[in-house]
Amino acid sequence: MTVNDNRIDARDWSLLAVLSILWGGSFFFNGAALRELPPLTLVFLRVALGAAILVPLLRMQGIGFPKDLTGWTPFVAIGLLNNVIPFSLIVIGQTFIPSGLASILNATTPMFTVVVMIAAGEEALQIRRVAGVALGLAGVILLRGWGFETRPGQGLGILLCLGGALSYGFAALAARRLLKDAAPLGTATFQLMASAVMMAAVAGVIERPWQLSVPSLTTWLAVLGLAALSTALAYIVFFEILRRSGATNVMLVTLLIPVTAILLGWLVLGEPISTREIAGAIVIGSALLVIDGRALGLLRRGA
Repeated sequence: MTVNDNRIDARDWSLLAVLSILWGGSFFFNGAALRELPPLTLVFLRVALGAAILVPLLRMQGIGFPKDLTGWTPFVAIGLLNNVIPFSLIVIGQTFIPSGLASILNATTPMFTVVVMIAAGEEALQIRRVAGVALGLAGVILLRGWGFETRPGQGLGILLCLGGALSYGFAALAARRLLKDAAPLGTATFQLMASAVMMAAVAGVIERPWQLSVPSLTTWLAVLGLAALSTALAYIVFFEILRRSGATNVMLVTLLIPVTAILLGWLVLGEPISTREIAGAIVIGSALLVIDGRALGLLRRGA
């Protein structure tokens, strides 16, 4: 795997924008589905249906399944850190806090990823990257604002979402070390298959989904959107960016998610964009340029 954690080319910037739309939709889909489904059952349906969607594509591409337990081990680890733990924590957190606040907390993922990578010795401490991520998080807070209603258990919801963001950081480290040469489609499919098995056990023991009432069509559509768009397709894009640009760079998508959500609301729903939101988007854009490093290089050369 050829990785340059200091630079992102034009193609990967485009893929990051696409991924931000796909993952941004997960907060909407979660919010809609949680009205009728318990959180762990929703996570199980998300990963199981996502895997079911990808398996036929895997067969069409001629990619074989891992042959033994050793071959499955990396995908079990990635599935645990990248799906089972963060999906469960975030979706349970969303039962206590609004989706907007959850997306802000999710934007802390690049900060956790930088810390995990440096602590593990995978990356050198680069002040511009740390400063850029901090600036980007400030932009997200400015973009979304702190205006949210107080709910019982809100502190617990915040901690759960932060725990999910931390798990994503460890998942990026594990993917970097364990999946150096794996194809993005195979990686996405196998980790979702492993996650589905784990979530079947967890949801089965805790929530007993077979005893639930049959959800409405609206809920099933939300689950399908969550599985097909925000999971199956999103993970193909995610692992392609990871393979090309590295772990820290792919997690920058969480800074873009609030921006794309607001832009989609403006384009699709005709929602107005405030001056604060424009300022927040500019700050986030500036942060991404700082993290990428080329802008600062051009300024130094110009000076």
